[in-house]
Amino acid sequence: MLTTNTPQPLRVRLTGALAALAGAALALGGAYLALLGGSWYYLLAGLGLLVVGGLILAGRRLAIWLYAVLLLATLAWTVNEVRFDWWQLSTRIDLWWGLGLWLLLPFVNRHIGAPPSWRDGASALLGIGLLLGALMAGYSLTRDYSRIAGEFAEERMSGTRPAGQAGRSASEWPAYGGSDRGDRYSAADLITPGNVGRLKKAWEYHTGDGPREGDPDEFTNQVTPLKIGDSLFICTPHSIAIAVDAGTGEELWRFDPNINREAKYYQHMTCRGLAYHDAAAYPGTGEAVAGAPARCTRRLFLPTNDGTLFALDPGDGQPCQTFGTGGMIDLKVGLGDDARGVYLPTSPPVVTERLVIVGGSVTDNGSVDSPGGAIRAYDVRTGALVWNWDPGNPEVTEPLPPGGAYVRSTPNSWTIATADEELGLVFIPMGNQTPDQWGAQRSPETERFTAALVALDLASGRVRWEFQAVHHDLWDRDLPSQPTLVDLDGPQGKVPAIIQPTKGGDLFVLDRRTGQPIVPVHERPVPQGAVEGDFTAPTQPASALSYAPKQPLRERDMWGATPFDQLICRIQFHRLRYEGDFTPPSEQGSLIYPGNVGTFNWPSVAVDPERQLLIGAPNYLAFVSRLVRRGEIEVKEGGRGGSELGLQPNLGAPYMVYLGPFMSPVGLPCQSPPWGYITAVDLRSMKPVWMHKNGTSRDNAPYIPFTVGVPALGGPLVTAGGVAFLSGTLDYYLRAYDVRNGEELWKGRLPAGGQATPITYVSEKSGKQFVVVMAGGHGSFGTRIGDSLVAWTLEDEAER
Repeated sequence: MLTTNTPQPLRVRLTGALAALAGAALALGGAYLALLGGSWYYLLAGLGLLVVGGLILAGRRLAIWLYAVLLLATLAWTVNEVRFDWWQLSTRIDLWWGLGLWLLLPFVNRHIGAPPSWRDGASALLGIGLLLGALMAGYSLTRDYSRIAGEFAEERMSGTRPAGQAGRSASEWPAYGGSDRGDRYSAADLITPGNVGRLKKAWEYHTGDGPREGDPDEFTNQVTPLKIGDSLFICTPHSIAIAVDAGTGEELWRFDPNINREAKYYQHMTCRGLAYHDAAAYPGTGEAVAGAPARCTRRLFLPTNDGTLFALDPGDGQPCQTFGTGGMIDLKVGLGDDARGVYLPTSPPVVTERLVIVGGSVTDNGSVDSPGGAIRAYDVRTGALVWNWDPGNPEVTEPLPPGGAYVRSTPNSWTIATADEELGLVFIPMGNQTPDQWGAQRSPETERFTAALVALDLASGRVRWEFQAVHHDLWDRDLPSQPTLVDLDGPQGKVPAIIQPTKGGDLFVLDRRTGQPIVPVHERPVPQGAVEGDFTAPTQPASALSYAPKQPLRERDMWGATPFDQLICRIQFHRLRYEGDFTPPSEQGSLIYPGNVGTFNWPSVAVDPERQLLIGAPNYLAFVSRLVRRGEIEVKEGGRGGSELGLQPNLGAPYMVYLGPFMSPVGLPCQSPPWGYITAVDLRSMKPVWMHKNGTSRDNAPYIPFTVGVPALGGPLVTAGGVAFLSGTLDYYLRAYDVRNGEELWKGRLPAGGQATPITYVSEKSGKQFVVVMAGGHGSFGTRIGDSLVAWTLEDEAER
């Protein structure tokens, strides 16, 4: 028979010591949190656990009683803070429940104090706490997964199939956004909700282009293929253009421009896609240009990371010699001697009947003296400059004379534009003048066009209208997404609209003729108080159709895998400046939510013009923006930054800036999930109709085998068959959804991150519908880098 004088086994002594140490750590951190104005729970719980550890080491049965009370109190506190949200509840009680179970096990329990009898009240109370914890977790899990995530579940889309497909060819994908409307919609209808589960991998092609020495951290494969005839056309991060057979994946040709490797590429190594022009598609322009070979009546336009634009023949991939100089235009002309490696045309240009219109990225937060963001329109046949729109000199659009220069350090357009040739307009989503978080030096012209959607006249390049989405942007809330053209059903018939998604979560729906809002926009007051020398706008525009967070973050929204990283996140939350959306950057460090990745980014949205349905993938991640006075931290000479994260040099500005996601010490977001959704909007009512958490943490640590709702950086695709596809999540899958209710119908495993937009088409040779996506990963997004172009098609009946 054991007595209280029997030496404790090592496992019990270790339990007591670890409990005491953990309690001391929680108590110390909890005391600091309480001093910051946060919850007192961690201080009290830490003290309680410290006493429990001491009582275990002293061999006192009171340890079990006290721990049972501590567990029950933790359960009550958890429900009070987060109710029955499974992701919040489970991580608050996991370690407490696990330690309670350990203390209840006979080979531990009977060695703490006097041997328990069958009437042991301490163990019974602890057992009740464990049972309650298990029931709470089970109920919250069942509740979480027995309902459609989101507040729009009561509405449903009609199951009626559209009568027509807006005159689209089901066999082509001739533009980055699927068509010149930028809507990522396909008339292909062979794949339906009823048979999408039969998709199987048809082929996989490897580009062979991977990271090289000297590449920046942000090495990414974001390409959206073009499908023209029997060929697919892609470009790789090092600007290599490749054609493959659309039915087999066999390589047909490749063109390597051998981008300048002596240049320092500070931020991006990517190519989002090519643009296509077919002279025969325009009546009266199908004949070859005088002296030009007939082989170049069709052209692919390839932007390169060293600041050039090539025109290639789709048949053999060779340059069209009559375009520019030997098939190439130098886009660095007029931008300054420092343009190479800083000015990066990472997105495909816009092509119209007679023009190829080009913008480009300028390295964020490198220097206050940087190349400008001029938008240039070249003759699609000869490469001659037709007009240029300089945001720093917007009234003068005549071609820049030889030896001339564009205004330095103006807002640029790094993402994809859209043109409406019937209206004679091209719509340019504008970014910021660098640096992003310091705006005191901005000119009136910069202030006018920063984070604005600008409609330029196709004939002259002059501004017809502009709509600003963010005033005096200090949050890197540049317009990131390709605007989408859609004709909306209105009381008097179709209304020509344009939809501009934003990083803040707004969907601005405008009349594309005038720029006037169709969905109401109001100015809302925002936090004030920029750093010395700068200022903030008193109000910011807000759309009535928005996926902006419904409420600001609170301490109770802090998250982590254990009580310890949750505590650290709570401390960080209180140490940062945060007054809700548009909290200005500060030396203290400001919490920016939504963060730099945005709610929407370059993947944009997909629009089904027949169902009048918009599909999007909003993200919800907070970032930290901390201004650092120049000189406080040493920055290497000549450094302009190598990523959009970390310390940004802001050469010439009084402040550098630190940017990064708001993360816990174990690498998880400090805010609770979900962090990513897939959603649909009925464009007739302008209301969301469903919204689901999307994606798992399968390919991230720690793996949680449930739908968490993870961020996505890759665009959606919607089809006439009633299926939407998305591949951009942090886990490596291409997923298919029923557009009527958002139900996930199928998923296919990818060999690497799928941070790209899929396309679909019906092969004219085989009659099969294919779905194709680039699985190449994203350096700063943290997904595996690869080089795979993967295609799926429906399994034949004979193969089943």
